[in-house]
Amino acid sequence: MSDTDQQQTHTGGCLCGGIRFTATGAPFYPHVCSCDHCKKLSGGPMMTWVGFPLKGFSWDGEGGEPTWYAEFPGAGRGFCPTCGSRLCALDDGSDAVFVTLMSLDRHALVPENQHFRDDAVSWLPQVPHKDPAPTP
Repeated sequence: MSDTDQQQTHTGGCLCGGIRFTATGAPFYPHVCSCDHCKKLSGGPMMTWVGFPLKGFSWDGEGGEPTWYAEFPGAGRGFCPTCGSRLCALDDGSDAVFVTLMSLDRHALVPENQHFRDDAVSWLPQVPHKDPAPTP
């Protein structure tokens, strides 16, 4: 990762503004997920996610951290208890947090893949698969 990537800063938060976050570092693997859990959590046909390293990530709004829902043992999903916005996914022991793309203040990242394609609704086109960049 270059020095420029390390210095990227992204901000975001919930609808009511009570929960805010700052992520410093390069975002990785923006994608959509069409699994049954994401469809139920979002109330829509999919959720969109992007990862950030935990090192450099902070909750900095007056609402503090989101409220956590244990979707599975060791798999937390964060949401705002005031407005209900779905914000993030954080699994026990992970060194990264995945935030919903739409919780970011700037919507410049584009999904590169789609998880659970077989569970996707038939009335939306699927996100084309983009092979990951080769490791140097």
